[in-house]
Amino acid sequence: MAITLAALTVGQDIGSTTVDVTRLGLVQYAGASGDFNPIHWNEAFARGVDLPGVIAHGMFTMGAAVQLVIDWIGDPAAVIDYQTRFTRPVTVEDTTAQPGTPGAVIEVSGVVGAVDADNATARIDLTVSFGGQKVLVKAQAVVRVW
Repeated sequence: MAITLAALTVGQDIGSTTVDVTRLGLVQYAGASGDFNPIHWNEAFARGVDLPGVIAHGMFTMGAAVQLVIDWIGDPAAVIDYQTRFTRPVTVEDTTAQPGTPGAVIEVSGVVGAVDADNATARIDLTVSFGGQKVLVKAQAVVRVW
């Protein structure tokens, strides 16, 4: 079903999802992004620089969160702007001995934050949490609504 601008209201829920994160996923992301910083895959190194353990790439978290908006709007090209601030890391436990078990679970939900009829856009406000604490704040995506 196509989303129309006229059908959108501020505060309207667009849904929620969870993102399972594994160390393997972080290594795969490192390969795709070229970000091989050892804080994203090496426990000893991460702890050696005073982190609580291996942490997910910030851009991984940001990209995973916007997928909710893409799934809702139905077209990745409809996302014309996306911004956020990073507030805390997502620590990813080593679960390689238990295949299929996530090392972290990110929770994402979204609501319509604003509707701009003149520009045929809507701003989607995302809440992105890990362990009950927000990891992204002011996570906002602007989508073109045809």
